[in-house]
Amino acid sequence: TKGEVRSIAQHKSAVAHCPVSNMKLSSGGVTPLMEMVEENVVVGLGTDSVASNNSMDMFKEMMVCGLLHRQHRWDPKAAPAQKLLDMATIDGAKAIGLGNEIGSLDVGKKADVVLLNIAENHWPISKENVLSHLVYSTNGGNVSTVLVDGKVVVKNNQLQ
Repeated sequence: TKGEVRSIAQHKSAVAHCPVSNMKLSSGGVTPLMEMVEENVVVGLGTDSVASNNSMDMFKEMMVCGLLHRQHRWDPKAAPAQKLLDMATIDGAKAIGLGNEIGSLDVGKKADVVLLNIAENHWPISKENVLSHLVYSTNGGNVSTVLVDGKVVVKNNQLQ
């Protein structure tokens, strides 16, 4: 309810939103995401676990989250792509109390980075649609290189 959302905000609690898991488990209802955003509740995007989300693909989670909330609200402007990316990165880091260490590319933070292969699922690509493609067209299969704390752990799709 709106009262519960206000209570979450007043207590400075954070929320993990796992839409694919919630839909797979048929847990009922749709998280009041936009109401939480309006109340400045930190909402991190999650996948939950393999017991309730087979792919554990954060890119898929962003897409499903956006589509779910746009459809639920009948509003194509609900859950904008930038907010979905933020939920998967900096807001997720803030939700677990690590916003000063991870979640964005800033001086002094750990260099956790994924590099993507721009593939057929991203064409045509331009500066106007790159964010939309990142959220709605990318999947884990597009990841080619992964750096954790500045160290390459996957390079050219090969575990190092």
